[in-house]
Order: sequence, then structure tokens, then C-alpha cells
Amino acid sequence: MRSLDPRVRYVWGVQAIISAVVVGAIVGAIGYAVDRLLWPGVVAFVVVGLLAVGFALARYRIWRFQVRSDSLFLGRGVLTRVRTVVPYVRIQHVDSNRGPLERSVGLASVVVYTAGSRGADVTIPGLTPEDAEELQERLKRLAIAAEGEDAV
Repeated sequence: MRSLDPRVRYVWGVQAIISAVVVGAIVGAIGYAVDRLLWPGVVAFVVVGLLAVGFALARYRIWRFQVRSDSLFLGRGVLTRVRTVVPYVRIQHVDSNRGPLERSVGLASVVVYTAGSRGADVTIPGLTPEDAEELQERLKRLAIAAEGEDAV
């Protein structure tokens, strides 16, 4: 089982703070419009920020993936644990993504698109660009080798 690069905590932490700023601004604007109070926005920012950053740290501790002989396994989820098994025969294509926040800390994500159902693609975040490229190439080779086999 492989875990994610520790720098993904910073990406998720920044995303959590951005969410807290938005929630705090909305609550603050409502509080100011109703009673000319700004403190509800500050409280909302602090509470949402702490919860979201804690969630991001817990998310990092739980996230795991493994390239098995016949499938890709992903284990994730803080409140609800999700275990996903993607048979190589179901893989249609594999992308590597690097958003601006990921690029700023030197990370990338791999997205695996599967056949069968809508929205059945899986994303593996928090990889170095080299690891993402290697994983993308490895999954491509395994999917080509699995052609003609039956799915799980």
C-alpha cells in the first residue's frame, strides 16, 4: 500500500482555508446586514477553518492506494470509508493533472477513467510529477495487457 506525498496536506489545507474564508465572508456579510455585527463571520471562519484543516489532515492519514496484479485498489474516506477496486480490463484511459495549487508545491494527480458507468473515474492525488507519469504509464501497460480478460 502506498500513501500520498506529505505535501498534499498543504494543498488540502489551503483549499480548506479558502472554503473557510468564503463561509466567513458570507456569514459576516449576513451578520453585518442584519445587526451590524462582524463577529459571526470571524467565528464562522475560525470554526470552519479548524474543522476543514482537521479533516484534510485526517484525509491524508487514511488515503492509500495499491497497484495489484489484476486491479488498482484505493482506500480513502474520513467519515465514510471507501474502498475501490478498479479492474485493469475496465480502464479506458489515464490522465495526469497538475492544477496551479498542485504545481506550486510540486505535485500532480492521476485520473483513471473506467468503462461502464458515468462518473466511475477515480483520482489519485498527491503524487510527484515523476510518480504520476510512472503510474500513468504502468496503468496503461496493465490495461493493455488485461484486454480480453473478464472484469471482476
